[in-house]
Amino acid sequence: MKRLVSTVGLPKKEWLNYRKQGITGTDAGAIAGLNPYSSAFQVYQDKITDMVDETDNEAMRQGRDMEEYVASRFEEATGKKVRRANAIYQNEEYPFMLADFDRLIVGEKAGLECKTVSPYLADKWSDGDIPLHYQMQVQHYLAVSGFECWYIAALIFGKELLIREITRDEGLISNLISIEKNFWYENVLKRIMPDPDGSEGCAKMIAEMYFRSDDKKSVELVGCNEMLERRTEIDRLIKKLEAERSSIDQKVKLEMGDAAYGITEDYRVSWSNYEQSRLDTRKLKEEQPEIYETYCNTKTLRRFTVNPAA
Repeated sequence: MKRLVSTVGLPKKEWLNYRKQGITGTDAGAIAGLNPYSSAFQVYQDKITDMVDETDNEAMRQGRDMEEYVASRFEEATGKKVRRANAIYQNEEYPFMLADFDRLIVGEKAGLECKTVSPYLADKWSDGDIPLHYQMQVQHYLAVSGFECWYIAALIFGKELLIREITRDEGLISNLISIEKNFWYENVLKRIMPDPDGSEGCAKMIAEMYFRSDDKKSVELVGCNEMLERRTEIDRLIKKLEAERSSIDQKVKLEMGDAAYGITEDYRVSWSNYEQSRLDTRKLKEEQPEIYETYCNTKTLRRFTVNPAA
């Protein structure tokens, strides 16, 4: 692997711009369609724009601050020594493949990825599991580095530290390189947008791209009629399935009566009481209009509807 640039003292904006020059480990799962929080569509938009997203939040801050602690706990648990990579690396055969490692294992051809995990997501790591987008991230690192194995140390807040070893999978790496190569050369470099994948991240990105409509403008939707027919068919199926699900719920509720819980061989059903408070905005607006206006947050949204042509 080739050392592309040192990250020691590198300003965040420059670091982010270097990451735009290729595909990183955190991009890999999204491009492969395995990241529930991102999509190839979002990665594409990031790579083709000059705008750098320097968004930060508390979860990101905690992840950075806890990285050293997680690495220290890994050393304590395994007896291995780690060091900072302090660079963005590049695969020499496939220069579009970049990697920004958390740590490298001293004296071994191996690395360490440090993760902090919400206890609400602990089930994603149970029984030796590793979320798929993290597996893709690590196989990407193995492809860039040429190493044989990588470790993930995941600190589940308030619960435990988990350590997983991922070995090099040549078949998976070959497929991943093919996917990334196609994405980089056929989408990013040619400026051809990948197809939307239905993910929430993709919906959010499209909403941000076209956040305001021109009420005086209409366009001819060439080639979309068949898709819209399929959408109408899906709507009918969804309504039918939702009605069937509601019927099942109603039958089970009749069996439960006033019982809070129901048990079968394979399921545990809960139908228990909970308190719910709702603000009566209409009453507040009528009786306390000044308070309503002070705390009312108005924003412009676009409503998407599909109806048969008249």
